[in-house]
Amino acid sequence: MALTVKQLADLAGITPRTLHYYDEIGLLEPSSHGENGYRLYGEEAALRLQQILFYRELGLSLKEIRAALDRPGFDMLEALEAHRRALHQSVERLNGLIRTVEKTILHMKGQIEMRTPELFEGFDEEAQARYEQEAARLWGEEHVKESRRRWDTYSAEEKSLIFAEAGEIYRSLVDHVGQDPSREEVQKLIARWHQNLRNFHEPTREILLGLAEGYSQHPDFAAFFRKMHPDLPEFLRRAIEHYCREMAKAE
Repeated sequence: MALTVKQLADLAGITPRTLHYYDEIGLLEPSSHGENGYRLYGEEAALRLQQILFYRELGLSLKEIRAALDRPGFDMLEALEAHRRALHQSVERLNGLIRTVEKTILHMKGQIEMRTPELFEGFDEEAQARYEQEAARLWGEEHVKESRRRWDTYSAEEKSLIFAEAGEIYRSLVDHVGQDPSREEVQKLIARWHQNLRNFHEPTREILLGLAEGYSQHPDFAAFFRKMHPDLPEFLRRAIEHYCREMAKAE
């Protein structure tokens, strides 16, 4: 099997320019070149492209995807099985979020009474465990283990307070959606968010930027934040990215 750029792009639902770019950055190189110099892609390249598209669906940046695919010991079959599990979990989680959204709509219309904790159904420690699996791929198992060790030292009351503070921060950020994310009031809230994360781990600037992208691109995260405000995921991304730029200047 040897596919041209256009043939592979059409099959994958992307543009030929995207394949050219993936080649330029070393993410997906062609299997060979024809006599005319045109790029040709074999089955191995097509499978790698499938992995790239799967990871894109999970909200990873191209840099992160390349690091994941090129890490020593990467197993294609194992990755596919992990994607299958993640997709099934995503379906279950999205169904839960849909139920929560439907209940919230009825609550706002005055048709049912909804307790505050119900607003956050579908965003719990079980979901956190799934995010940890992805975090392990990006930042290493030891980072995730340390986060879990730290979390397990807290009492149920302390965990509740940590989640409550996080919810308060996000609700306060909703009040600023539509404003310049670099405003002092917004950045103070992002600083509080950063401090709240330290209850789980000590996040590097790379991790903060990864979360910024994940909040706006990862299906689970984006769906959760859109419940609060449709534009909150993108607002969070821009606010966190500005915060990280200021961090870099101060370093």
